[in-house]
Amino acid sequence: MAKNNVFQGVVYVGLGAASYGMLATFVKLAYTEGYSTAEVTASQILLGLLGMFIIFSFQKNKKGAQMAKASVSNRLSLVVAGTSMGFTSVFYYMAVKYIPVSIAIVLLMQTVWMGVLLEWMLNKKAPSGKKIIAVLIVLAGTVLATNLINSAEAPSFVGIAWGLAAAASFTATMFAGNSVATHLTAPNRSLYMLMGSAVIVLAFTIITWKGSFDASIFLRWGIPLALFGTVLPPLLLNAGFPKTGIGLGSIVSSIELPVSVSMAYVILSEPVNIIQWMGIGLILGAVVLLNTGKQC
Repeated sequence: MAKNNVFQGVVYVGLGAASYGMLATFVKLAYTEGYSTAEVTASQILLGLLGMFIIFSFQKNKKGAQMAKASVSNRLSLVVAGTSMGFTSVFYYMAVKYIPVSIAIVLLMQTVWMGVLLEWMLNKKAPSGKKIIAVLIVLAGTVLATNLINSAEAPSFVGIAWGLAAAASFTATMFAGNSVATHLTAPNRSLYMLMGSAVIVLAFTIITWKGSFDASIFLRWGIPLALFGTVLPPLLLNAGFPKTGIGLGSIVSSIELPVSVSMAYVILSEPVNIIQWMGIGLILGAVVLLNTGKQC
C-alpha cells in the first residue's frame, strides 16, 4: 500500500510540474497573436480563480463539517502568501516577451540556489558542502543551458532580469506554500492564495492598461492557461507531495524544465543545441543531488 501511495504521489507531482512546463509555450503563442501580457495574465487568473472556487464549493458540499475551517488569520496569511504567485506570473510572462522559452525556464530554475540562500538567511545557518556544490553545478548548468558561451548575441538583459525576478518570487511561493495553513485542504489553500495572486495580476493589468482589452483572450488562451497554470498544478502538487515527501517530490517536479524546453523546441521551433541540453542535465543533476542521500 505504501508503495502504491508513493507511486500515486510521483504521478501527481509529475503531472503538476509538466502542466507548469507547458505554460510558457502557450504564452508565447498568445503573444504572436497580438495579446498583451496584461490580457494573458488577467484571463488566466480570473478563469483559474473561478475554476478553483467551483472545485472548492464542490468539495465543501461533499465533505461539509469534516473539512478543517480556515480562520481569519489563515485566510489573510494565504492571501498575502499568494501575492508571490501573482508576481511570478507577471515576471515570468514578461521574461518570455524578451527571451526564448528555453532560456526563461532555465532562469526560473534558479530557485534551486535561491532557495538555499533564503534558507541560510532564515535559519542563520550556513549551507552544507553538498548544497554549495549543487549551487555551483546549477550556475555552471545555467551558463551552458542559456548558450552564453557559443552565442554570438547575448540574451536580452531585460528578459534575464525579469526571469531572475520570477525565480525570486517563485522561491517565496514555495516557502509560503509549505508553511502557511497546511492543515487546510489543497483546494481551500489554493483558493485563498489565488485571491492574493489576483490582486497583483489585476493591479498589473490596470497599471499597464492602454485603453482597450481584447476579451477574446478568455476563450482563445485563457482556458488552457488557467487549466494548466492555475487549477491543475496546485491541486496535483498539494496532493502528491504528502505521498512522495519533499525530497522525492522535488526531484520529480524538476520535470518541468525538460517539458518546457521540449515544448518550445517542438511547437515554437526554438533552437536547442547539445550544449544547452548538457546544461539542463547539470541543473537536473543538482536537484537530484540536493534531495538524495543524507539530508542536511
